[in-house]
Amino acid sequence: MKTLRYITMMFAVALLATSCDDWLDVRGENISKENDQFENYKGFRDALTGCYMAMGDEDAYGQRLTMTDVECLANLWYVEDSYETQAPLKYYLSHHDYANDYSRPAIKAIYAKLFHIVASANVLLKNIAEKGGNIADPQARAVVEGEAYAIRAYCQFDILRLFGQLPKGATKQVSLPYSYTTSIDETPAYYSFNDYVACLKKDIEKAEALLKDNDPVFGNTFSQLNNASSAEDDFLYYRQSRLNYWAVRALHARMALYIGDTADANAIATEIINAKGADGNALMSLSGTSDLTKGYNALPSECLFYLSKYNVNSYANNKLVGGRITQVTTSTYFITNEQLNSLYSSIPGSTASHNRYLYQWNRNAQDTFAKQHAVTKKYWYDENNASSYYLTTKYQVIPMLRMSEVYLIAMETAKDLSTAQALYDAYMRDCQFTLYEPFTSLEEVKKEIVNEYRRELFAEGQMFFCYKRIAERNMMWNNKTMEEADYILPLPSSEILNVGK
Repeated sequence: MKTLRYITMMFAVALLATSCDDWLDVRGENISKENDQFENYKGFRDALTGCYMAMGDEDAYGQRLTMTDVECLANLWYVEDSYETQAPLKYYLSHHDYANDYSRPAIKAIYAKLFHIVASANVLLKNIAEKGGNIADPQARAVVEGEAYAIRAYCQFDILRLFGQLPKGATKQVSLPYSYTTSIDETPAYYSFNDYVACLKKDIEKAEALLKDNDPVFGNTFSQLNNASSAEDDFLYYRQSRLNYWAVRALHARMALYIGDTADANAIATEIINAKGADGNALMSLSGTSDLTKGYNALPSECLFYLSKYNVNSYANNKLVGGRITQVTTSTYFITNEQLNSLYSSIPGSTASHNRYLYQWNRNAQDTFAKQHAVTKKYWYDENNASSYYLTTKYQVIPMLRMSEVYLIAMETAKDLSTAQALYDAYMRDCQFTLYEPFTSLEEVKKEIVNEYRRELFAEGQMFFCYKRIAERNMMWNNKTMEEADYILPLPSSEILNVGK
């Protein structure tokens, strides 16, 4: 029954695509269409579904902001000099050259899609304020509204991380638009870094307040909700594929760490780790050992929030290769086996048992000279062996917020060495590697956490932001010394005038 329900859900999402595209087009001539959209609860549900679908677009988190472009900014993919002509987008993004004819359209596409999603969330929020009474159940209304605030914050936080100034020690000040507008014809106000952060905090706190106690995760475990049998409103199933309360708390911790509020980041991360579910057990545990042995390479069981993408196995691995025994080319994204081994060099001997190394990487992809290279299997699964799980959320996911990151935040911000070590011990047990030397200082912990971000969150789009918040001058696999300007993507010259077109 679970598989059947999920197939039904995916068909429903597919059928919604046209209507969601319609309502997501928020230009002035569609006001009457918008008015009709929100006459009932189903209209609000469709609108929220449309926001998540837009987040999964390949110009946003479906590819550029997770798998490809943003990872090039972090120098995580193999690039050589010949790529300047053979794979120019990879080459120029990896060299942080943002003014050329290849980088500018990619940057503009990301910026436009993020503001498209934000404008869509704003349409939803405006109509909740005006027509929220059309949702008879106040709990359901609170959940929809809370998720809309969370979506707006999630995307605008990444606008800050991409286009904003360094969060600490900035000599280059950047003002950015924080959008509350619902149309491309309205220009949002620009804010200084601190004022922009204040807007982010306000949205995240609103989302938390609305979702607190109203989110079905307070009366059901994630597992129960994934079985689609515990909530009266079936729209509220599958909470891991939505910005549920605990995902918003994790987003809050991520933001607090980025802006340097380490006390708040630690408190929230610790709260999530220690939280109990409706059954009295841990809210969510690290899942590496259990997921990877089943072929769930994106570790969905520990995702506080993921995007469900029914076709991720096909389109993503046209770029990433995945588990196929095939040839890498300049158009695919890979690393050398030497680079892969260097990812694990800070924990000697780990490649013999570390389950991320063993399960998440295909080390047998070949170039035209038959040299073997490494490609990530994070978004790949064997469709021939997937059997009845073929259309379940366990395979078809893009991780957005994971418990592993929550552990890394808690470790990095720990106030004492013993706490950091205990967290690291639990984390490494989940990676199935325990033969490491204990830390001798908190500074040593922080240094190793950077290595863990590279290993753990590879192809999830977080490493560039890790480098940026610590103002790293020397990225791994980058021969240049990073300057402050290299961390600040330029705003597209058209800004948001073409968003949604």
